[in-house]
Amino acid sequence: MTTDERALATWLSARADAELTETFALRSVSASTSWHDFFDAAAGLLDAASVDRALTRLPRSALAALASGSGADRPELSRMALVDENGAPYAAVAERVAVAKATAPAAFEARADASAPPPADDPAAAAAAERVLATTGALADLLIATQHTPLSRTGTGTVSAVDRKRLVEAGAVATPEDLDDLVQAADAAGLLESPDREWVASEAADEWLEAPTTVRWSRVVEGFRAALRPGLRTAAGGYLAPAEWATAYPLDPEWDAEAVRLERIAVRWGLVTPDGAEPRWAAPLRAGAAPDAASLAALLPAEIDRVYLQADLSAIAPGPLAPALDLRLRRIAVRESRAQASTYRFTSDSLGAGMTEGETAESIRDFLARLSLTGIPQPLEYLLASTASRHGLVRVRVGEHGNTVVESADPSVLGSIAVDQALRPLGLVQDGAALVTRVSRDVVYWSLADARYPVVAMGPAGDPESVSRRRRAGAAVAETDARPFAALLSRLRDTHETDADAAWLGRELEQAVRARSVIHVAVHLPDGSERTFTLEATGLGGGRLRGRDRGADIERTLPVSSIVSVKPA
Repeated sequence: MTTDERALATWLSARADAELTETFALRSVSASTSWHDFFDAAAGLLDAASVDRALTRLPRSALAALASGSGADRPELSRMALVDENGAPYAAVAERVAVAKATAPAAFEARADASAPPPADDPAAAAAAERVLATTGALADLLIATQHTPLSRTGTGTVSAVDRKRLVEAGAVATPEDLDDLVQAADAAGLLESPDREWVASEAADEWLEAPTTVRWSRVVEGFRAALRPGLRTAAGGYLAPAEWATAYPLDPEWDAEAVRLERIAVRWGLVTPDGAEPRWAAPLRAGAAPDAASLAALLPAEIDRVYLQADLSAIAPGPLAPALDLRLRRIAVRESRAQASTYRFTSDSLGAGMTEGETAESIRDFLARLSLTGIPQPLEYLLASTASRHGLVRVRVGEHGNTVVESADPSVLGSIAVDQALRPLGLVQDGAALVTRVSRDVVYWSLADARYPVVAMGPAGDPESVSRRRRAGAAVAETDARPFAALLSRLRDTHETDADAAWLGRELEQAVRARSVIHVAVHLPDGSERTFTLEATGLGGGRLRGRDRGADIERTLPVSSIVSVKPA
């Protein structure tokens, strides 16, 4: 046991739960660690392997501060439990810093003053604006896809191989690398969330999808900036020039790949050009202010609000359709091309899907009449009428006893549902002229919709209502995610003693007995005097320390309450 461990244990015990949670997260402490008390926590955090892992997560400036022994003006070092209250590194930390510095001395050299990237010329800025438009559209495709089918998430946070292949083959993304970049940017902007190991569009994504392109872009790049690691941020709230990102975390073996990915995302979103120049709209963002969306808008093609409806059941947008209009059109049609001039195709399935999402024949007809430059072609009118006549043949509602009732005016359809093997997990049973189940209405609704039955959900008043497929994390999950160290913190608090001296003494005696160490034990005697015994500690229990007296060669039992101090022999 060292004095540093005692000081750190005292510091940890005085921290609030939120502060301890932050410290443990920064130090990558496992929530299932077997620490019994704050002394165990201090010993674990000062362990050489733990300190080495912490050093790899420090930016160059923090490493330089540790090497010079001046961490007082680096609050992150205190939050990571690497320095004491005076800002001096703990002895174990200083030792590991010395070892790392001997291996990689350049990592501990302070960075030179940051310099601004060169401004992008007009052709480079125009190309960057084109990338922004394409990337924004690709992210919209991804979010729409996750609204209907969540993306499976692996343990590392990436999208599963099955979903990668599905999205690439569907044309939603060009490559798996594009998908990873879009997911990372969307997560940073709060447009994706991950309950139950799945990526799904968040509530904020609904608003984002209907916003103009420049608003979409601003939301993403501001979220991207906020999510950058501290070593890339500036005191003014901005970030370093992307050209300097590669050297920000010199001891992190995974940083090179992460820096390349971040620079690639910055290029995709128009914050920097491939050759390192900066478009004028990104300069305020890098300085810590809001991005200059007006400068970007000047280089984007004008958004249109009308399309050409064709007799072959297609719709052609001669330019980038306004996002809100594009979003609604894609609820009732399949987009076939992903260029500035887009093509959409109406099918019975696409119109039925729109009706499943809450559209009606009247609302679709009114929308298309306002959107079309050529009116509504007769083949599309026929398709819409026939789809509407069949849609809603199956109705799903909540019954009087809280169960789910499936009804239809066509008994043959109910018969098909009752014997459909894909619907067996629902446990549907015949009840008069209907089918009933204990499964919730929404689950039954989407199971029938996925099986391509013309289903509609009925509300309490008997009117059709839209049902969102999006799955949300429950309150219990949110609470668990918010306090991942709840059990550990509770255990540390329960074993904490308010008398720090007594707790420290108990800790030293336990360690001595465990190691059967030879120790000098100072004892306060009944006559007021103090005597020191040299013992080989053999046992501790019942408020007494047992050990063999090395001087008298006899067994002694000393009351712990009379022990004043313990030192190694």
